[in-house]
Amino acid sequence: MALRFLGTTSEHGNCPTLYEIEETGDLAVQGDLLTDSKHLAQLRDVKESEAFVVVPRELLTRYAPKE
Repeated sequence: MALRFLGTTSEHGNCPTLYEIEETGDLAVQGDLLTDSKHLAQLRDVKESEAFVVVPRELLTRYAPKE
């Protein structure tokens, strides 16, 4: 599967970054792992295979597909 770079709010080549999986139109998000135990305790229906990352709202409002 091919990833298409959509954008980043990083000024130094680090995360966060937003990608689109071209075959499905799904989004892949690169960001720092959510590690705050109080936040993690509030998440629902978490599968073992899932991870949570923190990204600035600006990344999604600026680069997420609008359609």
